[in-house]
Amino acid sequence: MNKREYATGDLLRRFIPYFKPYYKTLLMDLFCAALTTVCEIILPLIIRQITNTALQDVALLTTRMILGLGLLYFILRIIDSFANFYMADMGHVMGARIETDMRRDAYAHLQQLSNTYFNNTKVGQIMGRITNDLFEVTEFAHHCPEEFFIAIIKIVISFIILARINFLLTLMVFIFVPVMTVVCRMINRKMRAAFSQQRHQIGELNARIEDSLLGQKVVKAFTNEDMENAKFEEGNQEFLRIKTYTYRLMGYFHTSTRVFDGLMYLTVIVGGGFFLMDGKILPGDMVAYVMYVSTLIATIRKIIEFAEQFQRGMTGIERFIQIMDADIEIFDEPGAVDMTNPLGEVVFEDVSFEYPDDHNQVFKNLNLRIKAGEKVAIVGPSGGGKTTLCNLIPRFYDVSEGNILIDGKNIKDFTLKSLRKNIGIVQQEVYLFSGTVYENIAYGKPGATYEEVMEAAKKAGADEFIQGLKDDYDTYVGERGVKLSGGQKQRISIARVFLKNPPMIILDEATSALDNESEYAVARSLNELAKGRTTLTIAHRLSSIKNSDRILVLTEDGIVEEGNHDTLMEKKGIYHQFYTMVNAIQ
Repeated sequence: MNKREYATGDLLRRFIPYFKPYYKTLLMDLFCAALTTVCEIILPLIIRQITNTALQDVALLTTRMILGLGLLYFILRIIDSFANFYMADMGHVMGARIETDMRRDAYAHLQQLSNTYFNNTKVGQIMGRITNDLFEVTEFAHHCPEEFFIAIIKIVISFIILARINFLLTLMVFIFVPVMTVVCRMINRKMRAAFSQQRHQIGELNARIEDSLLGQKVVKAFTNEDMENAKFEEGNQEFLRIKTYTYRLMGYFHTSTRVFDGLMYLTVIVGGGFFLMDGKILPGDMVAYVMYVSTLIATIRKIIEFAEQFQRGMTGIERFIQIMDADIEIFDEPGAVDMTNPLGEVVFEDVSFEYPDDHNQVFKNLNLRIKAGEKVAIVGPSGGGKTTLCNLIPRFYDVSEGNILIDGKNIKDFTLKSLRKNIGIVQQEVYLFSGTVYENIAYGKPGATYEEVMEAAKKAGADEFIQGLKDDYDTYVGERGVKLSGGQKQRISIARVFLKNPPMIILDEATSALDNESEYAVARSLNELAKGRTTLTIAHRLSSIKNSDRILVLTEDGIVEEGNHDTLMEKKGIYHQFYTMVNAIQ
């Protein structure tokens, strides 16, 4: 996970382009914000006019003047109401749309990241970043330009009007503004760091909850509920500690703003009182002055209080940008073309590979040629690189050195989508999505008809048990397919590949976790699936690969033996030892 920290300016530059599709809404929102500001600016002037006129001569205060000023203010309030409605409605909708766009972009970017990223990042952290962290963006996107725009208008106009009333008193009041800004900025930096820690800890809690709930059968089997509760409570208390620190900073923040508010009001009372006593300011002007200072202080306080929401929004944007800046390690090379109608010949030329995160070298200068339509099996000790070798063909990882060719062309010359579209993979750990049997099989060919799905299920030997389920193909399989047995899930995954109908198949220990009866049923399905296709099989149960065209023995030293079953047994080498040992255990 990218944990780089970004300056506020950098984050804003990355965020502002999201306003582009909604710039008309934004401009209208700012126009409405300006209209609402007019009411607050006009009111003190109206009060000043009435007060000064009355003090000069009550007879000058006519019914026409009072009703005229009242009508003006009433019209302004009507305009203010409509403007406020637009801001509350369309302004928030604009923020929600920006949040939605950002979440879409983050999710799309995650789909392009390599296995290395997901191997090193907790799912709970990722989920937190594309859900909770972006919740604050709606309010931020709406209120940030709006609040700052209103503040600029009020501060500038208030300063101009107050300066015209009494310039010296205005300078005395405004001298507190830069001091307040510096103090608040110092606290804000700490608040942003605290909010970031808070978001990170929420991600850790999500990851802990997900891990514990998904493994709840193991927890119960080992009666480790108390241990899991203790682990959760440790994270929960850490979150409380961070949140307590955050609230303390917020306390410092709000207290400092109240102190400066008080100092500004004190300046107006004392300074304004002396100016009033010396006749340098009129009573009506003093009333207007107090009202404008109140408006000014309320504006500054609102901006300062918005700083909390601002920091929350910036934290959410930062964690979003950290996802977006995660490197896409596997991508389409310039000039890549679609793979069409491949024969299925696969060649490894001096291939070396080490994992990018820990630089653990798996193999070096590996050479291998698999003929089109050939059924090749790979056996060997755990950690020898069998699964890694298979993961290189669909480019789940890229080779460190050397080349992999399909039909004589480097796999990097093909688009990722077309390359993977032509390779079917059946893994030991079957992943079924939460949904129906039909939806899970149809995942191999989006939009497939029921007839196509049923035909694929029949070929996979799955139709019979599916018909026996409560709602046959519309049966809900549960999260990760928990309502089905291991053999049933495996046959559904095979049906999914049948529906995909690729010319190349990778079988990664597809039967090793099954009981004998399920293994037999699945093995028949796999044999049917392999017909006429280039097939690469990884197996621990050697009985399932006896009929392979060629068997490779892969160890840390590379491919040390190859041949069919009978040839390798006659050699009495590693394969013979391995086969004899496995049979003895079984």
